[in-house]
Amino acid sequence: MSRDRKDPPDPSEDRQCGETRKQHHERKQHESANHDEALEETFPASDPVSPFVPARTPE
Repeated sequence: MSRDRKDPPDPSEDRQCGETRKQHHERKQHESANHDEALEETFPASDPVSPFVPARTPE
């Protein structure tokens, strides 16, 4: 069974993560940039539809 980074540590394993502060910072910045890009790509869908009712043409 594979473990995810979000899973709690296995108590039987007595080893550290191996990620330095710099690597952690770079990973978090990369994740933040990915979230920002995803938000920008979905932005038009977050806007409400503008109800447009055309006026009648004068007769």
